[in-house]
Amino acid sequence: MLPEASIKKKPFALDPRTKLLLVFMEAVFVLATAGGEHLFFMRIALTALPFLLLLTARRYKTCAIGLAVLGVCTVLEYLVFPQVSGVLAAFLLIIITIVTRFFPAYMMGVYVIKTTTVSEFKAAMERMHVPDELTIPLCVMFRFFPTVHEEAVSINAAMRMRGIQFGGGKALSMLEYRLVPMISCSAKIGEELSAAALTRGLGKSRKRTNICRIGFGVFDWCVIAFALAIIVYWAWGFVQ
Repeated sequence: MLPEASIKKKPFALDPRTKLLLVFMEAVFVLATAGGEHLFFMRIALTALPFLLLLTARRYKTCAIGLAVLGVCTVLEYLVFPQVSGVLAAFLLIIITIVTRFFPAYMMGVYVIKTTTVSEFKAAMERMHVPDELTIPLCVMFRFFPTVHEEAVSINAAMRMRGIQFGGGKALSMLEYRLVPMISCSAKIGEELSAAALTRGLGKSRKRTNICRIGFGVFDWCVIAFALAIIVYWAWGFVQ
C-alpha cells in the first residue's frame, strides 16, 4: 500500500516534479544510453541514484533486492560472459543488456510509486498545468500497480495452500490458476479505480484542494542541480 498523505513534508522527501525529472533522466541517459561513452561515469551515478533514494525513503528491502539483482548481473557481465561463447553467450548478452539498461529506470519508477501519494501527484500535475485527460489516468496508475501486486501475493498464497506449484506435473495448472485470475483481477481493479477516481472528484473542472504539502526543498534543488549538470555536460559534448 502507498503511504498516506501527510501535511508535513519529510526531510529527504522529493517533490513529485523532481521525481518525474529523475525518471526522465533515467530513461534518456541510462535506458537510451544518450551520450555514449562520453557520459559513462554519469551513467554509473544515475544507476546508483535510485538505490540511494530508496535508502533515504527507508525502503531497505526493496533496495537490497535491487542491489542483489544488479550485483548478479555485474558478476555475469565481468566474470561469466568472457568465459562462454555461442548460444549461451548470446543469451547472457541479452540478459545483461536488458538489466543494465532497464533496471535503473525500473527502480526509479518503483521509488516514485512507493513514495508518492495520489494527492501529491495530483497537486504536482496541477502546479504544472497538466490537463486532467492525462493526469487522471496517471493517478489511476499509481493505485493500479500496488493493488495488482497485493492481488498477485494473495493468489500465490492460495495456490501454495492448494499445492499448485512448479514440479509434480502441475506446471500447466499453475499457469492457468494464477494467470487467469490475474487477468480477471486486473480488469476489475482498473474499473474500480477509475470509478473511485471519478467519485473523488478528479474529473471535475473545478480546482481541487489538497491537504498535502508539496514544494522544492534543499534536497530537491541538490538533485535538480545534479540533473542539470549532466544535461549541460551532455550538451557540451556536442559543442566540442
